[in-house]
Amino acid sequence: MTAIAADDLVAVRTSVTDPLVEPLLADLAREYRARYSDVLTENDLRGEMAQYPPEQFLAPGGVLLVLVEERAGRRAVVAGGAFRRRTEPEAGDAARARPGARREDGTPAVATAELKRIWTHPEHRRRGLARRVLAELERDAWAVGYPRIYLTTGPRQPEAAALYRRAGYTPLFDVEHPPTEGPLAFEKWR
Repeated sequence: MTAIAADDLVAVRTSVTDPLVEPLLADLAREYRARYSDVLTENDLRGEMAQYPPEQFLAPGGVLLVLVEERAGRRAVVAGGAFRRRTEPEAGDAARARPGARREDGTPAVATAELKRIWTHPEHRRRGLARRVLAELERDAWAVGYPRIYLTTGPRQPEAAALYRRAGYTPLFDVEHPPTEGPLAFEKWR
């Protein structure tokens, strides 16, 4: 576990099995349930939350970090996120992807970090914490040597899509007519 302090927040790089990560995963499940309950069954939700083996988020190919707020002797996880090496076919319009980003079968043609599970505790939103998590993850991915970062968000998460666009991610979908089902894919190159 590594930590980097700034103000009253500490960025802790850890593993999915660390008890510090439990609030992030539990609240993400609640958030997905609230936003997608009409299209995701409980089994779908459990499958989504368990889709990636924990070792995919370990160095050197991955990272999981949480922002921990330390005040008055109390520690609380306020935000977090992760990345892993992307190996599966990608979502998004292939015509919108940067040339050479994908093979014909849709798999990444270059080493690609995929951002996952970016989250901010509901009581701590609107403080720039998701942007900070995003910046930390980008810094780590570039340092590992990934030239490209890929991510998806859901169509019912407009604040996430707006964050990624403000942070310089290129939408791999028609922004004038975004899909109402399925993931919204983005990419960013170093």
